[in-house]
Amino acid sequence: MLLNSPVLILNQNYQPLNICTARRAVVLLGNGKAEMLVNGRADVRTVSRSFPLPSVIRLVYMVKRPMVTRRLSRRAVFYRDAFTCQYCGAETKNLTLDHIKPRSQKGPHVWENVVSACIPCNHRKAGRTPQQANMKLLQEPRAMKPNPYYLFHHRQILEEWREFIPWVD
Repeated sequence: MLLNSPVLILNQNYQPLNICTARRAVVLLGNGKAEMLVNGRADVRTVSRSFPLPSVIRLVYMVKRPMVTRRLSRRAVFYRDAFTCQYCGAETKNLTLDHIKPRSQKGPHVWENVVSACIPCNHRKAGRTPQQANMKLLQEPRAMKPNPYYLFHHRQILEEWREFIPWVD
């Protein structure tokens, strides 16, 4: 179970890159591709030796990471819209996806055409556009901006990682 614990991977310039398992981190350390910066709270024992389990590692080479556009998903739309119905403003976890221009009217499945809607508003709008249903959007939907650190949002950040992830309070 210890080998499945999370480990923060930093780039050569100490920029957070990813989170991997301790097993993967030990392989990177053993192959000389990374160095340990922060020891974990446990030791791993093998037949011949014992070594500390890493919590933060740094790659010994620089990895250039391209800016990737965010994939459209239910969860991403709900976070973008702050778990709020975009028609009535109700804040709830019980939301549905609504296509502004319905799929039945050849509406595309893109960021700019999808919003969060509560179940009553989605049923009221049905297969019509907001104008046809006499409903207004609270805000114009936009695509999520690329963010290289999105994998750290909405996830548990370990105490040992905080000095390497300064924007987390």
